[in-house]
This record gives sequence, C-alpha cells and structure tokens, in this order.
Amino acid sequence: QAFSCIDQNRDGIITKADLKETYSQLGKMNVSDEELEEMLKEGKGPINFTVFLTLFGEKLNGTDPEESILNAFKLFDPAGTGTVNKDEFKQLLLTQADKFSPEEVEQMFAVTPIDVSGNIDYKSLCYIITHGDEKE
Repeated sequence: QAFSCIDQNRDGIITKADLKETYSQLGKMNVSDEELEEMLKEGKGPINFTVFLTLFGEKLNGTDPEESILNAFKLFDPAGTGTVNKDEFKQLLLTQADKFSPEEVEQMFAVTPIDVSGNIDYKSLCYIITHGDEKE
C-alpha cells in the first residue's frame, strides 16, 4: 500500500517526480532535487515494488520484524510445514484487507521461493523481505 501511495503515476516505478509529489501531498514543498536523488540512489537502479521491499527490509533490519512476519504467515500454515500454497495465498492477497493488484502480486512472486508443487517457502520469503535478495 505504501508503494502505491508513493508511485503517484502508477507506472510501477518510483521516480523523483513521484517522491516530489508525495512530499507535496504531505505538506513539505521544499525538498531539494539533491535529497530526492540521494533517496533514489539507495535503490541502485529503478525502484520497483521488489526493490522497495528490499529497501524497507534493510531499514527495518535489527528491529526483528522477521519474527512478526513469520507469525503472520504461520496463521496460514496450521500444520507448521513452513510453506503456504501460492494459489491460495494469491487469492488472499487479491481479495482481503489491503488488496494487492495483480501486478503487485506478480512482482512479489518474482522474488518468492516457490517449489515445484506451487508452495511458497515463507521463511525464505521473510528473510528476503527483511534482509534483501542475495541474488540482487
């Protein structure tokens, strides 16, 4: 939801114009281009949804959010297998609470560890969210 709020033009990439408009809506009009460019440099390239998650994971590192995220996933894994079914999880993301768009779901699944049976290894996903994707 935060990504969608910042991606003002809804193109899937957070740009300097998106950041400037977000700050403007929050009442801060005097953000310099240099400040915005420094923010964007943290992404080391275009800031799409996956990079956004990684950046937030890096910022949250050390506050132990991984345990909270794991506990949330465990609600969908009563047998304690460490996995949730991709299709069932996708349906929940698209229809419940702060609904994801189909594009956001696909962006998330692009970095999500999914086995041949279609199950998400949510422990690995939690690590990626909180520490970043080691492949990147």
